[in-house]
Amino acid sequence: MNLVAAMATAAHAVMYKRDTRAAWGWVLASFTMPLLGPLLYWLMGVNRIRRRRIGELPGPGPPPGPAQKEAAEVEARLWDIGTPQFTGLVHLARRITGQPLLAGNLVEPLRNGEEAYPAMLAAIEGARSSVTLATYIFDGDATGREFARALSAAAERGVEVRVLVDGFGERRSKVRARSLFRETKVRSAKFAPPVPLWRGAFINLHNHRKILVVDGKVGFTGGMNLSDRHMASRTENPHRVEDLHFQIRGPIVAELQRVLFDDWWFVTGEKLEGDRFYPLLEHAGTALCRGVSDGPNEDQEKLRYILLGAIASARQRVQIQTPYFIPDRVTLAGLVTAALRGVEVDIILPAKSNMPFFQWAMTAYLWELLRFGVRVFLVPAPFVHTKALVVDGIWVLIGSANLDPRSLRLNFEFNVEVYDPALGSRLGAELEAVAARSRAVTLEEVDSRSLPIRLRDGVAKLFSPFL
Repeated sequence: MNLVAAMATAAHAVMYKRDTRAAWGWVLASFTMPLLGPLLYWLMGVNRIRRRRIGELPGPGPPPGPAQKEAAEVEARLWDIGTPQFTGLVHLARRITGQPLLAGNLVEPLRNGEEAYPAMLAAIEGARSSVTLATYIFDGDATGREFARALSAAAERGVEVRVLVDGFGERRSKVRARSLFRETKVRSAKFAPPVPLWRGAFINLHNHRKILVVDGKVGFTGGMNLSDRHMASRTENPHRVEDLHFQIRGPIVAELQRVLFDDWWFVTGEKLEGDRFYPLLEHAGTALCRGVSDGPNEDQEKLRYILLGAIASARQRVQIQTPYFIPDRVTLAGLVTAALRGVEVDIILPAKSNMPFFQWAMTAYLWELLRFGVRVFLVPAPFVHTKALVVDGIWVLIGSANLDPRSLRLNFEFNVEVYDPALGSRLGAELEAVAARSRAVTLEEVDSRSLPIRLRDGVAKLFSPFL
């Protein structure tokens, strides 16, 4: 029995695991841990969801507005803003995502809960037809209850309100958000509910997206959950974090809505369409945007390829800020190659992670980057949860994904690529300011780690395909 289970599990891992290190790890676990190894693999190692591809929601979805019809003209405008080096990236992203680059958008950064939450609450309070929200964590603390009251009040006014919370993220709250909606008209659901193993396990697959769309006209996305922890000015909170969110207007909002509705349909079976959810969207700014949804289904790897294309397109500077940095070999090579081409590559990480094991694994990767001229900065406390990538002060990637295997292979994520010199310059300057108040890591510092520390970091690195 043990041998049959081990052989079947090892065969599945060999056939379906794209990462060779992960495949070897599961093969060894299957044979060295009788029954436990195969059980862990089928619970946590099967990353594919056999369902319709995300984006294949029944029905017409958003109407083809003027912005979508002018996709070819939009891409030609890259020359007008002096960005011909991104032409290849534009074609790459279009082929991978199947989505056009949309003109006429306005993307506004919101720092921490102090800026993001009032803007989001104001949008909800002004809603007239619909509010749709998807989040990884919806805490039942003061912030969560404030959002619950606003959403419930909107539903009482006749607004259609739907809230989707990740099943794993929900369990991280003492008071589960959906319990706050039991006596209200808000429709709430949990993403990836537990199901029997023979129907597919979801224990290791999380919906990490953070999307709010109000009346189909204004959207919010980024890295911020709904929690008191994001109120960064409350210094008395030892768990406070700094983060970045974005308010978005323009044609790209329909893409935020579409991705959110795909997830809602997957969980509830309810199909949502029509002008009530997809109104005609006028131009609101000058940013060119494209939505990038990614996850452990048949549509995998989009974000990874776009990241590589963006790094390869850089001519002057690449700025990356992420709370979790566990690069694969190809991404690592791309960053090093950019630095060797003379591109300034800056990576900004938290000085102290909220997960020590991650910190150890991240440290093990730094020497190779530092050796070839990549600059690494460690931001002092509080923990920084910000995710942003800026290339040449023009191309920006914002959203929910971290640069680690979980975000790039396991989680359902949503990001937006933005071509906008104004936003790129602003975020680039902010990242430069963060680096200036951070501590630069040196190659000598990494090389001088004691043998026990280096062994600890190396062992953590071995588990990086599973983090």
